[in-house]
Amino acid sequence: MNFEKQGQIYQLSATIQVPIDIDEAWEFLSDPSNLKVITPDYMGFHILSATEPVMYSGQIISYTVSPLLGVKLNWVTEITHVDDKKYFVDEQRIGPYAMWHHKHFLKEIENGTEIRDVVHYKLPLPLIANRFHSILVKPKLKEIFKYRSKALVSMFGKYHKS
Repeated sequence: MNFEKQGQIYQLSATIQVPIDIDEAWEFLSDPSNLKVITPDYMGFHILSATEPVMYSGQIISYTVSPLLGVKLNWVTEITHVDDKKYFVDEQRIGPYAMWHHKHFLKEIENGTEIRDVVHYKLPLPLIANRFHSILVKPKLKEIFKYRSKALVSMFGKYHKS
């Protein structure tokens, strides 16, 4: 997992390899209801909007999440780009960040699929919030993406290159 900062915009990137074919990986990741499965329970993730099992450009997903101290937040994302079995992008429309742009890439590899997430985000009230990035936001995002990796390994197994 890697974090970078350019001006007021932060970037998080995380990569995992799973021993399933790209069709199975896409089927799982492109179903919005599976987001709950790879999100820590303590976050109280709950989808509010009706979702279809396959995402599409223009799809709006509304949910609640409680990332800190049980405080419930409304979050609305839009799926802005979808290229079947290659990538999709979700962007925050309403939520805790000043900007959230999350790219999900899938790539077929020997004996499996590589899943790479690249998130660009900007915090609200930058003069105040940026001071808390390293002690609050960054560790929380790191924890969420580590959980996600562990959940995927638990479901699909550990990747082994031959």
